[in-house]
Amino acid sequence: MRRGFEAPGSARLELVSGVLLLHPEDAVLDGMLDGWEKQQLGRRLEPDTIRDRQSVVRRFVDFSGEYPWNWTAAHMDEWSATLISEGGRAKSTIRAYQGALRLFCDFITSPHYRWSEVCEERFGTHPVQVCYEWNTTAHLDEYEGDADRRPMTREEVQALFDYADDQVERAVRLGRKGALPAYRDATVFKTIYGWGLRVREASRLDVADFYRNAKAPELGRLALMHVRYGKGTRGSGPRRRMVASVMPWAVESLDDYLQNIRSRFPDRTGRQAVWLTERGGRLQPREIEDRFATYREALGFDKSLVPHCLRHSYVTHLIEDGADPKFVQDQVGHRVASTTAIYTGVSTDFTNTMMRRALDRAFQADGQEKV
Repeated sequence: MRRGFEAPGSARLELVSGVLLLHPEDAVLDGMLDGWEKQQLGRRLEPDTIRDRQSVVRRFVDFSGEYPWNWTAAHMDEWSATLISEGGRAKSTIRAYQGALRLFCDFITSPHYRWSEVCEERFGTHPVQVCYEWNTTAHLDEYEGDADRRPMTREEVQALFDYADDQVERAVRLGRKGALPAYRDATVFKTIYGWGLRVREASRLDVADFYRNAKAPELGRLALMHVRYGKGTRGSGPRRRMVASVMPWAVESLDDYLQNIRSRFPDRTGRQAVWLTERGGRLQPREIEDRFATYREALGFDKSLVPHCLRHSYVTHLIEDGADPKFVQDQVGHRVASTTAIYTGVSTDFTNTMMRRALDRAFQADGQEKV
């Protein structure tokens, strides 16, 4: 570090040297958090992520009853035990909390930011790292979501689509105003399944997010879908990906909606959103989830099923139909193959077919060796 240079977020920049503070402990804590914010902004982390991490630090201060320069590993032990036994937090949530505290401790103990020096001068002690492998939750599993969540079967997917289409016909037959929203919602569900989308990815689609592909001219302008709001890693922005259209019937359904239905909604989004509300706003994920829940209850489906299960079904059914796993991985935007693997719930028939092929190859090889 150059002589006289102070890194953004350092103690000397956040605190005015030589000034007597009325409440020095609170002032130093606020300075640490403000400095940490600047350090993270310099790494281009999202503001929401930074605020969440700062909130974790303040909660830990409240829990321990101590300022960061007085924290010990014992405080971390007690907090982790409380989160696990009383808080009912998911394993991934607890790990995120612990990760935020580890990063904060890294920041305030780094010599580059000189918070240890300030604490020694003002309080006669200094902060230490309190998060270690032996007192934090390890990331042992690739998938830590709800174990009850599963792909929908082909029969369930078809029943959902049929019921959604029936709601359109029913509204038209009765002369009700809900025909257009019902048509839109039916197409939303087919699009989520047809391209393996997350609900937010579907909600954020714009009309300009579709492209032609010379290798699939029969699909017209919907041969490729540009997903611009894919799920990013923690702290980063959305990850983009291009998804190839592989279900012609889904292309036909979406094209019909764009050609004949969307223009009947007012559009006040300024972005030509694909899915519009009756007031001209963009259809939000919560509205998609609520309509799915209504249809799920009407069909008597398991309450654990949510729109995201259609994405799981997309992966499962493509794998069952013989699609290359790497292609499926790229389609849904997974960085590692193991994440795609936990999405799959291949049917018994598919499993038996694969088993039979493996056994036939094994027996054939064994017979050739004996000969």
